[in-house]
Amino acid sequence: MSAHCQLTGAQPRFGKTVSHSHRRSSRRFDPNIQRRRYWLPSEGRHVRLTLSAKGIKTVDVIGIEAAVARIRAAGGRV
Repeated sequence: MSAHCQLTGAQPRFGKTVSHSHRRSSRRFDPNIQRRRYWLPSEGRHVRLTLSAKGIKTVDVIGIEAAVARIRAAGGRV
């Protein structure tokens, strides 16, 4: 599964782990990505979306119809 949110566009970020002795090594900060299935009443079918935790909360606020419209407007496939 790609670490990429379809709604918010959240992707992995990169940084450094700093040890007690202050030596630095590279690390990756992954977003909290979940696969969620929603019922889309306008099309009479379920859609499966790859969303971050913030994306799931956004769907709860704006609704699935508006969320799918945003994804499609950004060029995403649902």
